Amino acid sequence: MERAEVISRLRQADVQMVRFLYCDNGGVIRGKAAHVDGLEGRLNAGIGLTVAMQAMNSLDRLQSVDGMGPVGEVRLVPDGETFVVLPYAPRSAAMLADMLTLDGQPWDACPRSFLKRMITRMLGHGLQIKAAFEPEWSLAVRVEDRYLPFDETLCFSSIGMQTAATVIDEIVEALGKQGMPVEQYYPELGHGQQELSIRYTPALRAADNQILYRETVRGVAYKHGFFASFAPKPWPEQAGNGCHMHLSVWDPSGEENLFFDRSAPYQLSRLGRQFAAGLLEHLPGLLALTCPSYNSYHRLQPGSWSSAYTCYGPDNREAAVRIVSPYWGQEMPSINLELKAADNTANPYLALGAVIAAGLDGIIRGLEPGEERLVLQDPATLSDEERESRGIRRLPDSLAVAIAALEADQLLLDALGEPLIRSYLAVRRSEWDAYSTQGPAFEHKHHFWKY
Repeated sequence: MERAEVISRLRQADVQMVRFLYCDNGGVIRGKAAHVDGLEGRLNAGIGLTVAMQAMNSLDRLQSVDGMGPVGEVRLVPDGETFVVLPYAPRSAAMLADMLTLDGQPWDACPRSFLKRMITRMLGHGLQIKAAFEPEWSLAVRVEDRYLPFDETLCFSSIGMQTAATVIDEIVEALGKQGMPVEQYYPELGHGQQELSIRYTPALRAADNQILYRETVRGVAYKHGFFASFAPKPWPEQAGNGCHMHLSVWDPSGEENLFFDRSAPYQLSRLGRQFAAGLLEHLPGLLALTCPSYNSYHRLQPGSWSSAYTCYGPDNREAAVRIVSPYWGQEMPSINLELKAADNTANPYLALGAVIAAGLDGIIRGLEPGEERLVLQDPATLSDEERESRGIRRLPDSLAVAIAALEADQLLLDALGEPLIRSYLAVRRSEWDAYSTQGPAFEHKHHFWKY
């Protein structure tokens, strides 16, 4: 969107403040806002941001990272293509921002720029990714100093639909106004738990949408006196919130889904199998980016429909990688892979960029996921000996183990590059250190509201 068009839309909407949003290494959405009177200059020059923010963890504790202290600045420069008026704050608008150095170049620690690099890498092979994030979240009320589920209805319950209808209707409308058409909605298994999915789109837009989606759900819920939490395990006794990633690889024109092969098993093409093999190959390290919070690992347990093993299968919701059965009459556009091991505490730019790097590695090397890791049942029901013989491994069971796996994955380290990987590891390791020394109440308090 050209600068003049952004300014014109602002005037038509009677907007006075515009938020420049980004997502940090702790998965927290942050930003700064500019008044419309000075916005024209900010669209080019951006807003100043201390380099230290990429070393800030989700507890607002600054970590010691070389080059990310009190000296130095980058610019938050908005992408005009992402401009939206915020329906839940109608005198405000938002744009997603890149972090640029003072000479106008992408900062090497900018997560959104990292995803752009991985998209360009894919295009270099004549491929592009389309994706959709599928968030689950919990609707709560606050009673004194506790958050409680707003209802106790059942999975897919029509009563649950009705009790949440006022909030959901407004969320659906608000998402539509921001160019995020809703595909499905239903109350999920946990008390107060909701799932509302939006349509897939090219990779950068998919990650941008995840930021705006989180902001919209929380903003609308708060207007109605509720609190929406995307935390992976907001209540220990309830089902956890995932954010499954749906992925497909297309030709450069975006017209042909290259995962589709009508004659192949499950209609998944050889290229699709190679992409899945890349995900499985790098999954232990990927987890530090797709399930990157201390709270994530209370959800990633066997028998929880969240995936706990490095296997794949057709419509297997306990497999880490699910081959999604296509819809009748829409087989070509709808065939995709679902990465189950992902949640909303991830920075979507880092998570999706790393997934692209892993899947592309599988394609370049011609990897195959193997029949031995194809599972048609809950992998937890297999004996330890059978899982071992078939190469089906338990996923990391803590953030500390996932961080170690990421540090051992040279492909992902090289893809992320310096100083992004160094700052990311420092932030996530500091969160492990902080939460592992505290109790459940501390963990609940500090995950519930910020995610």
